[in-house]
Amino acid sequence: MKTIKFLHTSDWQLGMTRWFLSPEAQARFEEDRLLAIARLGEIARERGCEFIVAAGDVFEHNSLSQRTFGRAKEALSKLPVDVYLLPGNHDPLTADSMLRSVAELPNVHLIESAAVIQVGDGVELVGAPLLTKHAATDLVAAALSPLEPQPSGQVRIAVGHGQPESRGAEANIDLAFVEHALARRVIDYLALGDTHSTESVGTSGKVWFSGAPETTDFYDRDTVGGGENNSGNVLVVTVSEEGVEVEEIPVGRWTFEAIGFDVNTAEDVDAFFAALDAYPEKSRTVVKYALRGTLGVSDMRRLEQGLEEREPVFAALYERARLTSLSVAPSQDELMELELSGYANDALHELLERSEDETAADALRLLFRLAKERV
Repeated sequence: MKTIKFLHTSDWQLGMTRWFLSPEAQARFEEDRLLAIARLGEIARERGCEFIVAAGDVFEHNSLSQRTFGRAKEALSKLPVDVYLLPGNHDPLTADSMLRSVAELPNVHLIESAAVIQVGDGVELVGAPLLTKHAATDLVAAALSPLEPQPSGQVRIAVGHGQPESRGAEANIDLAFVEHALARRVIDYLALGDTHSTESVGTSGKVWFSGAPETTDFYDRDTVGGGENNSGNVLVVTVSEEGVEVEEIPVGRWTFEAIGFDVNTAEDVDAFFAALDAYPEKSRTVVKYALRGTLGVSDMRRLEQGLEEREPVFAALYERARLTSLSVAPSQDELMELELSGYANDALHELLERSEDETAADALRLLFRLAKERV
């Protein structure tokens, strides 16, 4: 068998916007997504890759601004090897597809049908392009079904976009069928797009999601599975007599993380700030946080001030209001500093004696707030 090396990528989604980014941060995000394409070219040259396959969702949609589209086309034109683009669900090959225009470039090729494409001596590609936003059938199976096992010495790479059937209602790829095709050497590797985290699926080690080359969504530390937990990579794939070797190479610069903290003491506030301060490249970091607990007034004030100081440093730093449950409970010292007199002072001491009771604790917080407002 001929040994070949190629680069597998997907889900660039050029033109993507994120609502939580300021205009300045959004511009930087867009710039870095284009620079990631340039980095793909550098890796292809450094590793001796013969071509690049982009397994769908090159564009966020089929109606980009002329500025974004022009810059994307320029970035593609500078890639040092040929690149093969598969239409995905974000940029299906409909009448208004912008992929046809970039395919006018001499080094860019559009996978328009399931017809086998000769990409080199003894090397073929077969793709399953999306012609509409949602695939009603298994396009990968439809592309592979007519094919026979390859003769000795040939290499055939398949390219698809979608989810294996085990992943829910939107899934439309029969992974068992793909594994059977691999075992028969109908194909040697299936390059997938759609999932934005790099991941091997199936049992053969020959079916991979490359993941997006730049982070697009949050890694959630508090959730099993973590959301987008391994994006920002590209895959260098080597196919030889020995089998398939896949190497993950990081290319992305952005970090999106969702974090949660229990904050009940000054030390907890310090730990939360230490976690934020540990991010190395804050101008390309987005953090959404959920805080849980009860703080005294002074600790709450320090928390708010610390967040105000840090917020401008990050690309975005904001509260997950839906998951935040943080209340203020003044300490006994703070309550005594109110210098109340008469009935109010009698009520304060009575409530302090019953502070273990939830109703009394609520009344203490209300008394503290009303007294501070009077001051």
